[in-house]
Formats: sequence, structure tokens, C-alpha cells
Amino acid sequence: MSSVVDEGKSKKPVPSREVRGGTGLRTQRVDMVASLLMAGLVVLGMLVFLLLLVWLTQTFTWSPGELIIEEERIAGRGDHAEGFERDIEPPGAEEVEELVEPTLQESLEAVTEAATSVAASLDAVDSDSASDSSGSGRGDSRPPGPLGEGDDIVPRFERWDLKFLAKGKAPYAQQLDFYQIELASIGGGVKTVDYASRFTGSPQSRSGSSADENKTGRLYFMWRQENPLKDFDRQLLETAGVRTQGRQILKFIPKSLEGALEQAEKRYFLDKGKTTIKQVAKTIFESRPAAGGGYEFVVIEQRYRTPKE
Repeated sequence: MSSVVDEGKSKKPVPSREVRGGTGLRTQRVDMVASLLMAGLVVLGMLVFLLLLVWLTQTFTWSPGELIIEEERIAGRGDHAEGFERDIEPPGAEEVEELVEPTLQESLEAVTEAATSVAASLDAVDSDSASDSSGSGRGDSRPPGPLGEGDDIVPRFERWDLKFLAKGKAPYAQQLDFYQIELASIGGGVKTVDYASRFTGSPQSRSGSSADENKTGRLYFMWRQENPLKDFDRQLLETAGVRTQGRQILKFIPKSLEGALEQAEKRYFLDKGKTTIKQVAKTIFESRPAAGGGYEFVVIEQRYRTPKE
């Protein structure tokens, strides 16, 4: 038997398999969610890190290190007359020999020796000052100050200037309280030293003697000319009940502030290539808001000198 094939009928198409790769990739929903979560975690981590840095800068302070401050031995002439050299001190009793009347020959030799040494003694005076016939002393070449020997250093009370930036009495009082500066009024026929402090709240006043103040050894400043801040000082003292009419106004700074000024001064002149405080003639500080809150004194200007050998 022969079979007949019906060529008119079409064969059923065979389904083709999909080939992975190329255009066959599709993003699943779970991948999109995971990507969003990862991006959110990265952003959140960066925010946490920035907040940590802000907290560290406000909580901890990193100082550049404390410098060793050398003791300043200031020379002073006391109540000696100002001069250009040093008068010879009188000999002590143990140094004076018993006087014996010289012979005629010894007297002639002494006169001759004195006449030949006049020019040499005049040349020995190391000064540009003109001679004065009113006296034969040379005075004392040391600067004003308590009597004593020391180095050629400009004292702090002459070397330092403090500047305050304040647009009103209240901001100025805040700076005084922050630095624990005490205002005082002296003179004017009053024997006591009258103090005032804590100006932002209820001002407090007290009185003391100059002898007690000298024992503390605090450094103080005074105004050299009239200005609005001096008027603020006067108003603050009068608010505390301290009389200022006809009296001198002083600023007493604590030892802690004096130490901070020492550090700032030395760090500044070392950065400028100087090596010793003897080279500093003037240091001007200015009170400015500190980065971590409060205030701080910064050096805004420094002038230098050539110390004597």
C-alpha cells in the first residue's frame, strides 16, 4: 500500500527557546529596592559622620601646645637719677683703709698722674649726652622700675596693649566678665583701692589697700586717652557704687589671662623669625569671639627692637 502525503497541510510551528543575554536582561523589582536601600545607607552614613565631626569640634579643643615662657628679669633704677652709665657705688666700711697723710713727693706724683688721666676718663663715658656742669654723676642707665639688675627687656606694662571690640556697654561687659577682669578706681583723695566685677549680672564691689594689691602682683592697665570704652568703664564702676570722679581707672587682669597672653605673644614672635623676648618692643592684642564660644585675645601687631648687648 502506498501512502499519500498531503503537502497542502502546513506543519505546526515549533516554539523557539529564548536566549539569555543581550536584550534578554531585565531589572527585577528586588534589585531596585536593594539599590535604593544602599544609596540611603551611604547618605545616612555621611550625615552621621559630619554630625560626629561637629560634635568633636565643639566638645574637644586641640591646642598647638604650651610654650615654655622664660622668666623676665627686668632691670630697674628705683629712685636713682636717670643717666647714661652707672655711678660707682661707695665702698663699704670694711673696704675703707685708714687714711695716712701723704708726703710731698707722693702728692706731686698723684697730681701728675691725675692730670694725665683726665682725657682718658672723659673718653670712657659711653654716651652721646652733652656734659653738664651742674654735677659730676653719671646717673643710672637702667630703665624705670623697681631697683634691681636684669636683662634688657621692655616690661610688660609698657610692652602690652589690649584692645576691645564692642559696639555697646553690654557686649563690653560680657568680655570683661569672660576674662575675669576687675575694674578699679584709685586716687582722688581716697586711700583705698575700690574694685568692681561681674558686670553682666549684679555688679559686685569691694575695697582694699594698695599694699594688699602689691602682694598679689597682678598686672594692670590704664587708658592713655579718652574713648567710649573708658566711658563704659566709668559707667560700670558707678553702677557698682564706686566713685570715679577725679580718680584713675585701672584694669586688673588675672594670672590665667596673663599666662595666655604670654603664650600668644611668644608664638607670634617665633612665627616671625624672632628668637627672644628681648627683641620685642610692643605687642598689641585684640579681643575677638572664639570659635568654640566666648572670647580670646589674638596678636594683631608686634614691633621689634635691637636689644643692648
